[in-house]
Amino acid sequence: MTAVCGCCGALRPRYKRLVDNIFPEDPEDGLVKANMEKLTFYALSAPEKLDRIGAYLSERLSRDVARHRYGYVCIAMEALDQLLMACHCQSINLFVESFLKMVRKLLESDKPNLQILGTNSFVKFANIEEDTASYHRSYDFFVSRFSEMCHSSYEDPDIRTKIRMAGIKGLQGVVRKTVNDELQANIWDPQHMDKIVPSLLFNLQSGERTESRSPSPLQASEKEKESPMELTERCFRELLGRAAYGNIKNAVTPVLMHLDNHSLWEGKSFAVRCFKIIMYSIQSQHSHLVIQQLLGHLDANSKNSATVRAGIVEVLLEAAAIAASGSVGPTVLEVFNTLLRQLRLSVDYELTGTYDGNTNIGTKIIKAHEERQLQEAVIRTIGSFANTLPTYQRSEVMLFIMGKIPVPGVHPALTSTGSGPEGTRMIQIMLLKSLVQVTAGFQTTNMLTALPSSFLEPLLSFSLTEDPEVRLLVLQILLSLIDRHDNRPKFANISSISDISMLKLKVDKCSRQDNLFMKKHGQQLYRHIYLGCKEQSSGRQHYESLFALLGLLSVELANEEVVVDLIRLALALQDLALSTDEGLPVYTRCAVHALAAAYLNLICQLTTVPAFCQHIHEVIEVRQKNTPYLLPEDVFVDNPKLASSLEKVEGDVLFLQSKITEVLGGSGYNTERLATPYVPQYTDEDRLSKRKSIGETISLQVEVESRNSPEKEERTPAEEITFETLKNAIVDSVGMEEQERERRRQVVEKFQKAPFEEIAAHCGARASMLQSKLNQIFEITIRPPPSPSGTISSGYGQSQSRSVPIYEMKFPDLCVY
Repeated sequence: MTAVCGCCGALRPRYKRLVDNIFPEDPEDGLVKANMEKLTFYALSAPEKLDRIGAYLSERLSRDVARHRYGYVCIAMEALDQLLMACHCQSINLFVESFLKMVRKLLESDKPNLQILGTNSFVKFANIEEDTASYHRSYDFFVSRFSEMCHSSYEDPDIRTKIRMAGIKGLQGVVRKTVNDELQANIWDPQHMDKIVPSLLFNLQSGERTESRSPSPLQASEKEKESPMELTERCFRELLGRAAYGNIKNAVTPVLMHLDNHSLWEGKSFAVRCFKIIMYSIQSQHSHLVIQQLLGHLDANSKNSATVRAGIVEVLLEAAAIAASGSVGPTVLEVFNTLLRQLRLSVDYELTGTYDGNTNIGTKIIKAHEERQLQEAVIRTIGSFANTLPTYQRSEVMLFIMGKIPVPGVHPALTSTGSGPEGTRMIQIMLLKSLVQVTAGFQTTNMLTALPSSFLEPLLSFSLTEDPEVRLLVLQILLSLIDRHDNRPKFANISSISDISMLKLKVDKCSRQDNLFMKKHGQQLYRHIYLGCKEQSSGRQHYESLFALLGLLSVELANEEVVVDLIRLALALQDLALSTDEGLPVYTRCAVHALAAAYLNLICQLTTVPAFCQHIHEVIEVRQKNTPYLLPEDVFVDNPKLASSLEKVEGDVLFLQSKITEVLGGSGYNTERLATPYVPQYTDEDRLSKRKSIGETISLQVEVESRNSPEKEERTPAEEITFETLKNAIVDSVGMEEQERERRRQVVEKFQKAPFEEIAAHCGARASMLQSKLNQIFEITIRPPPSPSGTISSGYGQSQSRSVPIYEMKFPDLCVY
């Protein structure tokens, strides 16, 4: 019997005998290395046997798993791993099928150790570069199984952590194996990404929760290498780093869905962290695709809660800062259009207190507070995007935003829907705040191209509105645009210091482009400064901004002519404060006096004319002794010290135009221009900017048209259009409509029932009347050409032109050639 068994054993194929020999009698002894070397040599010598070796090993492993002989299972997997590492022949594909079948068997087991063993073998296999491609291999099971392991909820926390880490490593192996192989299943398909990405994000989020428990430094250093969160982040970065242009959307969409499904936008921190990983991991030229997806997601959530939208906007803010110049991509204006649309919607939501038009008083206060936070976040994001743009694109964005600012009666289509005048005002303020962010740090060498009339004129018109907040925002925008050498902070406080060298101002020679800009727009700027000082609602911040604007014009854009005009403007402001016709309150008059004094003190030291400086300093010294309430140190403070009245302001406390003209004339300045008092020219723009309603705007337009008409002297003054006149016009129009309708009915009836001869006679009469009118027009407009032969006298003593044929006319010699 023994001989028969021995004979049968000897007849078994050699590869089976070699495989059997690697298994010891006691599995704890481990793999028999000498026999393993023989098996490896045989596989290399006879590669056609490799698939049979794999199939036999797979058969033995399946049998050992079923019999719970896990020691032999580990030996079989070790043998498989060594064979995989050693063999790279063309027959490897068939062997790999057996190997993956065994890994699948282990992963399907409910034993954590077997799952981890199978995962480790798969990871080793994933790191092998195969010489030949595989056309039929599928990894769908492995993606699903590894994703499931990433969500393991095993009772023992240590084993649960090991299973989750094995799942992450397995996903990393699948990505490495398939991402660069065009013949494999496309790992970027949504069916795979919808499993891989949420699994990674789940472990990232779980890692954050465990980290928040703040372990001791020793524990942290020991477990840092084994942290699932670190491994997950590395795997996520590797996945995104391998994403090509067409795969970015499929990789980012599951992230957005995961953040939506688990309400992770509101916390902001995790969402921001996820997109920081994304923006730092993908190729820089693809970053604008992520930005566009975020913008689209923001639009899709436009009726979601303000906290969700604010979270998306915060993520946009961080993403734009990371992506830098490539963040906006080809659709620059579309980015800003989306953000401005969200700003407009948020204003509507805040005022109505609801997202769908149904008022809900119980949640209005909370929503208004959240919407205000969202608006601030959108404005910051607009500024962040603008900072990544070059100067020429930023100028386009400034024009784009300016075109979106609603102006009642001029751009009625842009007014806020459903929120009325208050909504229009809020949108104006929000868009101007956005412009403040866009213009922050704006640098340009050519002011004319950077600030065209289409931008500057509407901006300056807003500086004349009655709303003090709007005027202050316009001044801040102007300061950002004009300041090119960071001089603005040095004019933050209005003072009459005796030595401006302490300010360390940076003054450059005015360029030709700057001269052209001031020649074109200088008078507009002066006029708006003058009119801005007259506003009774102006406060300390307004006057500080006006002083900074005057100072920046002096150091950034001033030539000799501009200096003269600015001095005239300052003296005109003094005259304005002295005048009682305007009815200005005491604070406004003191503030204007102080502003003029502070600016003349600055400009006299910039001109470096000793006699000019002496006169200004003498007046300031007299004011310090007798009238300190005319100096900025006493006016622009928290508790201003004002006089009860300004009737006795005269004599030595005033700056004299004649004296200034005299001293500057000796230094070569234009004395004639200096001696001419500055008087601002009022235009229709000033009146239009004071509009309160569309009705007033219509009345203004009617009056402007009547004044600009060529037949002005023949027309009566424009009738004032009031509510009553509009009401009467509407009532009268009803009767007119009825008459017109009756007339049309009669005409139609006549053409339907009247005989043909009557209709033809009627049309012929109309045609002859039209022809007679045309003849009259031609007689009036067409005159005979002037005749060289002169005129002839008619019988009534009047001269009459004689028609002479052209061939009979006598031309001068110089006209003939």
